[in-house]
Amino acid sequence: MSNYIKSTLALAIQGLRDSIVGTANIYHLDKLDQEDEKKDAKTEEPLSTLARRRADRMKPKHEPKVRQRILLCCAWNGGLFWLSIWLFNNLIIPSLEFLTHLIFGGSATHNMVWAYIGPMLSWTFGALWVLPLFVLSKVINSLWFQDIADAAYRKSRGRPQMLPSLSKIIADILFSLLLQSLFLIQGMLVNLLPIQWIGDFVSLLHVCLLYSLYAFEYKWFNMGWEIHKRLSYIENNWPYFLGFGLPLAVLTSLPESYIVSGCVFSILFPLFIISGNEAEPLNQNYDFPLRVFSVVIRLSNLVFQQSVKKSETPRSQPATPKKHVTLQR
Repeated sequence: MSNYIKSTLALAIQGLRDSIVGTANIYHLDKLDQEDEKKDAKTEEPLSTLARRRADRMKPKHEPKVRQRILLCCAWNGGLFWLSIWLFNNLIIPSLEFLTHLIFGGSATHNMVWAYIGPMLSWTFGALWVLPLFVLSKVINSLWFQDIADAAYRKSRGRPQMLPSLSKIIADILFSLLLQSLFLIQGMLVNLLPIQWIGDFVSLLHVCLLYSLYAFEYKWFNMGWEIHKRLSYIENNWPYFLGFGLPLAVLTSLPESYIVSGCVFSILFPLFIISGNEAEPLNQNYDFPLRVFSVVIRLSNLVFQQSVKKSETPRSQPATPKKHVTLQR
């Protein structure tokens, strides 16, 4: 029993260390980019003026560095989104409340007027600014996250392998999104267990594993791993991924607002993408795998099969039976 606890803690500490130390590889990736630029400059042959202009037109535009992409994420999510919410709640609203207090004094009229104006301003700000910006941020962040992951993978590991066909790529992405959504709901439900500290721990375990899946999935997808292999790897090495996702899970749980928590996640998550790309978990499986994805896999298979059946058009006598995409364990 003591050896089991020691090995569990050792793997969790290793994952925690990799998630934090791995962020320093941002400078290493940018250094590799600078070295490649120097090599290209040295290997270039002297060209005539006309040939140089033609080569400049044919040359693809230089990609921004990984660090620049991460700074863009911080500027958008922290400098624009989070800062605008903070200014509204801590500067604009108190200033308007103070202005109404000066106009109406401390009478009951002021309280009645502010009881109407305050919620109306908050609702208007949320509907016309926060909600559209939140939806836009989801789209922009997903593109930037993918861009950061692909750039980091190319600079440290070479050309992505990907899955063998476009249909498998689409099916894998859709199935992964459905499964992650169901797993997030499962993590919220286990928090309702009668014993509070057990529910809190199991819910935290779900969030840590889910964040680790988010961070490592970019690398594994570029390596050509299918969804069943990615999930089995996490289940067989769950202490490592518990430790890896722990810092992000704790930091995103600190804000009381869901919107602010999303901003914190979007600011920090690119760093964990870099850490996941550079981390090398143990290849040997843990002695006690944790099959936390079993239920959501069954549900995802059921939903996916039903959606495929509804999308099929009736045929008189098909030549071959239609195979549905399912995740086999």
